[in-house]
Amino acid sequence: MGKLNTIILFARRHKYWITVLLFVGIIGFVGENSLFHRFEHKHTISVLNDEIDKYQRMFNDNQTKLKQLATNPEAIEKVARERYFMKKENEDVFIFEKEDGTLDDLSTQK
Repeated sequence: MGKLNTIILFARRHKYWITVLLFVGIIGFVGENSLFHRFEHKHTISVLNDEIDKYQRMFNDNQTKLKQLATNPEAIEKVARERYFMKKENEDVFIFEKEDGTLDDLSTQK
């Protein structure tokens, strides 16, 4: 009984601190809205915002290229040469392949 009385007296004496620590523990670690989950969600939002910025830049670049293709015949010729390996009659086309199997820049020689 002596130890139980000591625990009860300690709990009575420090009931507010125990309540505060219990509250902080529940808020910090338990449930879907805990501080731990909030930090995780904040990091995920940051990563997704970076991806949004990347895709927005890609979209703007593609829009610019599309406008050039619609108005500039030289841009169409450039795409045909680089992507589809087309050439003029008096040209030789050399394709350089990297070690990993991807194509390097296309070079033409007259």
